[in-house]
This record gives sequence, C-alpha cells and structure tokens, in this order.
Amino acid sequence: MKKMKIMSVKGICLRETNYSEASKILNVYTEEFGMLGILSKSCRNLKSKLRGVSRKLLYGTYHIYYKEKGLSILIGVDMINGYLKTTMDLERVTYASYIADLTEQVIKQEADENLFSSLVAALEKIEEGLDASTITNIYEVKMLAYLGVLPSLDGCAVCGNKNNIVTISSDKGGLLCGSCFQSGVDRIVSSKTIKLLRMYYYVDLSKITKIEVEKESEREIDQFLEEYYEKYTGVITKSKKMLKEVKRMERKQESTRKDLEYLENNKVS
Repeated sequence: MKKMKIMSVKGICLRETNYSEASKILNVYTEEFGMLGILSKSCRNLKSKLRGVSRKLLYGTYHIYYKEKGLSILIGVDMINGYLKTTMDLERVTYASYIADLTEQVIKQEADENLFSSLVAALEKIEEGLDASTITNIYEVKMLAYLGVLPSLDGCAVCGNKNNIVTISSDKGGLLCGSCFQSGVDRIVSSKTIKLLRMYYYVDLSKITKIEVEKESEREIDQFLEEYYEKYTGVITKSKKMLKEVKRMERKQESTRKDLEYLENNKVS
C-alpha cells in the first residue's frame, strides 16, 4: 500500500457534509491545489480535537495526509481566521455562506490564482463589519469576470458608445446609451447605480475601509445582478434562497424605520 504524504496547505472550507456516523467531508479551497476533498474522521464526536475546526467558513492551515485522487485525511488545523463575528450573526453568515457557495461554483469553471485572495478579502471585510450586502455585490461583479460573462461596463453594450450612458440592462448585456435605450422595454436606473457598478469591478476589495451605498442604488444593483446571473451564468446555489429572504427582511425593516420616522416627525400636538 502506497504511503500518503503529510502536507500543510492554506485553505478555506467552503462546504461541510456529514459522513458516516461521526465524520465530515470538508470541501476546502486551497491557494496551492484548488479544491480539495478532506475527510475529517470522527470530528462530530464531542471529545474530538477536530470538532471545532471542521466547519464551513474556517480559514486555516490544514495539515493533511494528502491523496492526489480521492479524499485526503485531516490531521489538524491551525486557524488563521474563524470569522467568529460573522458566524454568530444571521445576516452576516448568510451573505458569507452565499459567497462561499458562489466561489465553489466559479471554481468549477475557472480556477484563477487571484480568486483565493478575492475570497479572503470579501470574508474579512464582512467580518470587520462593512456592509455585507455591498461586499457581496462587489464580489458578484468580480465573479462575472472569472465566469467570462462580465457585462459591458465601459461603453454601451449595443453600439459601444462611451457617451450619454443612461442605464444598464441585463437583457442587453450591460450599459446602454440614450440612442440604444428603448422606452417601455429598458428599465432606467440612477446615475449613481451605474457609477457604483463600474467601481465594483475595478475596486480592490482588500483596500476598502469604508463604504456607504444608498438603499435605492443597492436595490437596483441587486435586481440587475440577480437577472444577469440567471440569464448568463447558469450558477445555482442553495444559499441564494436564504439570502433573498434576508434581503426581504432588511427591506421590511427599512420600510418600518421610515414609517416610524415619519410618524415621529409629524406628531399632532
């Protein structure tokens, strides 16, 4: 029997799946080898030393018995970041889980060496408390480039004109100028939304320290990206449904807040 060699690799667990009575299979995205399937034996036992480190959204150095074909075996993990603030918050962990699931789908189509650093940066920014919805939108735009279906963000998707840009269309593949815009067919978005989408593609996630996006622009970007992903990528993630529910709750809370502010400012004396 060929002896498996011991290796140490940096990676982030994108998915965990229960296996047998007490074990898990971890899908770990590594900088060096791409996606690895790692068996964490008996980690679901209460006294297992692997219990706390055998989970989704854990970034660490994984010490494994490496197997080129099939499952490697987990020996231990030196945690780099467990994203504890994220995992303890329903909103943040829902966005982070979606990012992890999206990454796993993108890797199947394009294993780019820069993707790993983008993933780390996105998760770190959510952990730091930056708006999870905005970070996720930025990440979604960047993933479209890896998937080879980036919308036209530098000029009109129809004619290439860089001037008189009036909106962005998922149906037509990107920005639209006034000449190519069809009233009653194409939806108008704000100029701020257009600028933000362009910025999302070019901005370095790791360099962001502060970001504020108006709710209307966030809604328009969400709608565009959801339609665009559905039309051009074929990417389907289980966490998307949960993310939609979280966003629905966020909008409901925002609406309630505005109603309360209105009532407070218009009290009858």
